[in-house]
Amino acid sequence: MTTVDQPVDVLLRDGSTVQLRQISPADAPGIVAMHSRFSERTRYLRYFSPYPRIPERDLIRFVTVDHRDREAFVVLAGDQIIAVGRYERLGPQAPEAEVAFVVEDAHQGRGIGSVLMEHLADAARRNGIMSFVAEVLPTNGTMLRVFADFGYQVQREYADGVVHLSFPIAPTEATLEVQRGREHRTEARSIARLLAPRGIAVYGASATGQGVGAAVLGHLRDGGFTGAVVPVHPSASTVAGLPAYPSAVDAGVPVDLAVVAVPPEVATAVVADAAAAGVHGLVVISAGFAEAGPEGAAAQRALVRAAHAAGMRVVGPNCLGVANTDPAVRLNATLAPALPPAGRVGIFSQSGAFGVALLAEADRRGLGVSSFVSAGNRADVSGNDLLQYWQDDPGTDVIMLYLETFGNPRKFARLARRIGRAKPVVALASPARPVGVGDSDGPDEVAVAALFAQSGVIRVDTVSELLDVGVLLANQPLPAGGRVGVVGNSSALTGLAATACAGQGLTVADGYPRDVGPSAGAAVFAAALAETAADEGVDALVVVFAPPLPGQLTDVDADVTAALPAALALGKPTVATFLVGRLPAGVPAYGGVEEAVRALARVYRYAEWLRRPPGVTPELPRVDGDAAQAALHADTIDPGALLAAYGIETVASVPADSADAVIDAAARLGFPVALKAAAPGLRHRLDLGAVRLGLPDEAALRLAYAEVAALFGADVLVQPMVPPGVACVVELVEDPAFGPVVGFGLGGVATELLGDRAWRAVPLTDTDAAELVDEPRAAPLLRGHRGAAPVDRAALADLLLRVGQLADEQPRVRSLTLNPVLARPDGISVLHAEVRVGGVLARPDTGPRRL
Repeated sequence: MTTVDQPVDVLLRDGSTVQLRQISPADAPGIVAMHSRFSERTRYLRYFSPYPRIPERDLIRFVTVDHRDREAFVVLAGDQIIAVGRYERLGPQAPEAEVAFVVEDAHQGRGIGSVLMEHLADAARRNGIMSFVAEVLPTNGTMLRVFADFGYQVQREYADGVVHLSFPIAPTEATLEVQRGREHRTEARSIARLLAPRGIAVYGASATGQGVGAAVLGHLRDGGFTGAVVPVHPSASTVAGLPAYPSAVDAGVPVDLAVVAVPPEVATAVVADAAAAGVHGLVVISAGFAEAGPEGAAAQRALVRAAHAAGMRVVGPNCLGVANTDPAVRLNATLAPALPPAGRVGIFSQSGAFGVALLAEADRRGLGVSSFVSAGNRADVSGNDLLQYWQDDPGTDVIMLYLETFGNPRKFARLARRIGRAKPVVALASPARPVGVGDSDGPDEVAVAALFAQSGVIRVDTVSELLDVGVLLANQPLPAGGRVGVVGNSSALTGLAATACAGQGLTVADGYPRDVGPSAGAAVFAAALAETAADEGVDALVVVFAPPLPGQLTDVDADVTAALPAALALGKPTVATFLVGRLPAGVPAYGGVEEAVRALARVYRYAEWLRRPPGVTPELPRVDGDAAQAALHADTIDPGALLAAYGIETVASVPADSADAVIDAAARLGFPVALKAAAPGLRHRLDLGAVRLGLPDEAALRLAYAEVAALFGADVLVQPMVPPGVACVVELVEDPAFGPVVGFGLGGVATELLGDRAWRAVPLTDTDAAELVDEPRAAPLLRGHRGAAPVDRAALADLLLRVGQLADEQPRVRSLTLNPVLARPDGISVLHAEVRVGGVLARPDTGPRRL
């Protein structure tokens, strides 16, 4: 849940930025000034009367609110208030409030009303207001559409010449879909304006041709940018052979983008000059900002604040730049002297240095690029923004990301799930967990890969793998299955390919690998490939070719690469490792057999993800949000009550620290009982003697307590006995890449030692929960093993869905462990629960839109 106790920047429909904050008494002059700029029509539609001026009494009331029963937000473009929205509760403790807002004429139609509505509704909900009412004149069609288009169930009544509206403001799937649709459009538009500018101003290019500014200017000029290039220089009349101007506005041409290569201390002055010229965004190449220490971080914040106040977005600072290979644009505003050929792959790199290497390697492999963005310090524009842009970009079919950190992990996972259904996303991302994230070790390397796969992201580990997968996706169709036909002229290479397929989870098709022999020429090789491509039992081809011995084949027979196009014509993905010759365009070439097979396997798993149903987030019975809030806001957090609010019942557990207390607890619970050491790490350690089960009477209980106390201390827990079952563990932790994640595995020292946990990101779908139960390596124990009865796996899936909903709705819950959970044929029993909570924090990707 987000708040606006501090000013926030938001994107509007046209991709520009404005600031939104709570109103204050100091805003009175700004409100009066805005009111003076209203047209007569706007005043009449808002106040139902001409209302030419705001009386002093009304003005004081307008700008003085208690931020609880009366709240108001102002929207500012620069220092000028351009809109105001407010709600007022209809009586003490009333669950309803009246809402109203007004936008200055010059800024109407930019989506400001919907932004105000989101923030007002969020603030009202946090203060116990459940519904809004509004009165709108019938002629105010724009305002009526704002309410109608929000997804709320609006009730309308017409009386006394006014339309009376009322609607609940609780978030619903409909309102969330509307909000995220607007988020997508505004963020995509903001990036589109950066990548297709009409003109570019370059600040910091020296007249001597030295330095990064001059380098970028030269690349823009030599790359054939189709718009105007305007060097801005305080004294020179020409820079790099181009007319220079002391200010961008002096050029007299439309300028949408500014490339900034000036020291941090003068960057904000550049922002002012660019804003005067109508620039939409900044690409800040300069270093010396947040990466340089506290002073640089302060300069970076000032830069972004100044840019947002002027309606601009910022790429960088400390970045490589941006590029767009569209022939209608031909933009190379980067430090890379040459770009890869035009193509259909979008590339995002957080690192500038890495971006240079990535572009060079893409060029070497012939991987065509549509657009490229290096975010550097990622002070504003991030990988999530580019995902939003590339989703609808008709020139991009494949998305490649290099990510060092995740600024908004939940949003990344959400966007990837959606975009991955239409366009493959390949990511090179670190699995490292920052210090202090979560209480447990969380997902390991294998589980992190599974989390990416859950979101449809093809995660790779190296730069080479990133390109390996990228060239395959860019040039070949997706495999219809995992059956691979291996064809080659070397038994050693085909055998190596078959072994690699097995190791990567691919199946070597029946009748393969096929070795045509070292003396096979082009015609024989072509016939073998055509036959394999036509084989209905083959979904993909792996082709390997070792060079023949000198003189073994004629020149015509030796041109084996000519055999490949016929195989490609049948539409099955083909990867090749040729140790001689140059492969034709469209055939992904790999230096080694293992690399070729690994890339094919990663793409196959993505294709399998596409074929699986995405699942739905079911509405769970027995969930009480009010009870959950009461459990979390009590003086002492009540884990049992919190879990019960989500329909998770735990077996009664009574603490005791003496023999008499143990006997009293057993008397209340009823024999037989279980006795356990109270320390969290010992409560399930039957192997250490920390757990004693089935104690039938007082004598047995006293003896057991004496033994346990002697070994592990006086503090114990007493529980009633429940029927035995398979011990399972459910966990909730915060992951740096995906936010809250739910883990599931089987209990026991061996499975804990092996890290046998499956993980999924929140929110969980029914498909996610079912896969969680079946994914651990020890999962066959749940389905019946060596004659045991299968457990109720549906009950386990239901438990996981409830934990997932708890995690999604309660950001104060930092971690949760249910251990053990006994699974039986007739249901489950949760024996112990550990919950760690923290203060109320703004959780990314929840609440109203904000940058």
